[in-house]
Amino acid sequence: MKIAFDVSPLSHERTGVNNYIRGSLAGLAAAAAREGDEVVAFAPTSPAGRRAIPEALSGIPVEQRVGMLPFAHAWRTVWSRLGWPPAERFLGAFDALHFTDWMYPPQRAGLRATTIHDLVPLHFPEWVTPRTRAMHTRKYENAARTCDVIFANSAFTADDVAATLGFPRERIVVAHPGIGEEFTAGGGAVARERPYVLTVATLEPRKNLGTLVEAFALLADPELELAVVGGAGWGEQPQLDRPGVARLGRVSDAELARLYRGAVAVVYPSRFEGFGMPITEAMACGAPVVASSHPSLDEACGDAAVRCDPESAEAIAAAIREALARRDDLRARGFEHVRQFSWARTGELFLEGYRRFS
Repeated sequence: MKIAFDVSPLSHERTGVNNYIRGSLAGLAAAAAREGDEVVAFAPTSPAGRRAIPEALSGIPVEQRVGMLPFAHAWRTVWSRLGWPPAERFLGAFDALHFTDWMYPPQRAGLRATTIHDLVPLHFPEWVTPRTRAMHTRKYENAARTCDVIFANSAFTADDVAATLGFPRERIVVAHPGIGEEFTAGGGAVARERPYVLTVATLEPRKNLGTLVEAFALLADPELELAVVGGAGWGEQPQLDRPGVARLGRVSDAELARLYRGAVAVVYPSRFEGFGMPITEAMACGAPVVASSHPSLDEACGDAAVRCDPESAEAIAAAIREALARRDDLRARGFEHVRQFSWARTGELFLEGYRRFS
């Protein structure tokens, strides 16, 4: 079986979606190698992407077809909407095509698949940029109409896709995210001047960091710090220039793992997710976790996190206090919970899905 796998988003800095693309591709490559199958990672991309994508794919044994195009976003959009020429023109014949987030390329034959991480642009258009809303809405419509199989990162998302897009639930495969090899309890930990509560999120409205900052103020603990990891996003920004709040920006996975290990608690107050990868990463590193009670985070949390109303600063503050008091219990529950998540299993589910629906 020859599988063409779109890696276009890897031209940009790593976010949850990009980490999923890279991790699932690594798992797929390993599963395909055992079965004698072939995986081709492809992307029409910008000059910057032509450098970034091979770096992101380093260590993953797949053939790379990364074509450089000026104004790549515009070309991907036109190619998707025009529906011509078929991807076979550039890749040769294949048995399956898996597109990801930024385009829905046409194909002449073979199985057609995609991954849907969440339907935030449809349910909460105010939480995404106009470009993201337009790009993803068109992708969802195309996927529902043309795909043989859709992969979802959680059962919550799978059910949402079936209900919202009208795609048959029996043709949606749940493939939970794995956990990167950096995220383990072994290794060094960051020791800051004060004990710190850590949160990891792009600075944008959906991540709800403004309410977390209010909750931290309610703790009124001068010995405690709130450390915020994540790149600048868009929209109204949380007010982080407050006493006891430290903005650390974007960090590498290795540094993030060290931060998880050193944190007294990790708080993830997002209003809506597809899964919530920082939750399982933190648990794998031994951090007690506080998370939003929104059902989209249920699978990431299991019974190993303290849950709270994301819209209530008082509830978040109380949950942090509980997590600090239950640290040992939550660590043990977290270690047990995350044993089920691996990129190897994600890749196996992809390959099984291709075969089942071909």
